[in-house]
Amino acid sequence: MIRLQKYLADCGICSRRKAEEHILRGDVKVNNEVITELGFKVEPKKDKVFFKNEPVVLNKKNIYIILNKPTGCVTTAKEQFSRKTVFDYIDIKERLVPVGRLDYDTSGLLILTNDGELTYKLTHPKHSIKKTYIAKVFGVPKKQELARFREGIVIDGYKTLPAMIKVIKLEGKYSYVQISITEGKNRQVRKMCEAIGHRVIELKRISIDRIKLGDLEEGKYRYMTKEEVKYLKKI
Repeated sequence: MIRLQKYLADCGICSRRKAEEHILRGDVKVNNEVITELGFKVEPKKDKVFFKNEPVVLNKKNIYIILNKPTGCVTTAKEQFSRKTVFDYIDIKERLVPVGRLDYDTSGLLILTNDGELTYKLTHPKHSIKKTYIAKVFGVPKKQELARFREGIVIDGYKTLPAMIKVIKLEGKYSYVQISITEGKNRQVRKMCEAIGHRVIELKRISIDRIKLGDLEEGKYRYMTKEEVKYLKKI
C-alpha cells in the first residue's frame, strides 16, 4: 500500500506536495470515487487511479534531463496566458515534472524528471540543496552590502538563511555577481539583491549542488548521466 500523493508523484504527475493540493481540490479519483483524504492509500496493482479523469499509470522507466531554460517561458505544463512553457523545448513523450521552478524572466539549469521521489527530495526545504546563480545587477555591491547579503536579509517578512555572494566581473555601470542560496522562495535572489540596493537585470542558474549547466546551449536539453543521477539520489 502506498499513500495516494506519493503514488501520483511516482507516476510523474507532479511533485508530492502539488499532488496533495490536487487531492484536496478533488482532482483525483480511485476506483471512480473522488478522494480528498491525504492519508488515503492505494494498491498500485489493484486500484484504478485517475487524475482529472485521465488514468494514471506507474512509470516503468525513470527519465532525468537537464534543460537550459530560456527567459520568456514558464515552468509549468499548461499556461493560462498562452505563453511558452519549458515543455515547448522538450520532445519527450513521457510526462515529466520540473524539479522546482525558474521565473519567467530567469534562465538556466532546470531538472525535469518523472521520478517523484527524487523531485520530493530536491524540493523539500529540509534538504537545503545549494543553487548557484550568475546575476547581472545595477552598480557594484559594497563590502558592507555583501556582508548583509551573506548574513541573511529580511524580505517579505522573513529573514533568509545565510547565502554566498561574490563580485566576478565589472561592466560599466553594471556588475556580475555569483550567488548561492539553499532556499527557494519566490523570486528570492532578485528580492535579496534589491534589498541591498542592486536590482537584477539578468539572472541565470548555473548549478544545483554539484550538477552543472556547463556549455549546454540555451533552449536545449540533455539526459543526465548515470553518475549525476546517482549523486542526486545520495543527497
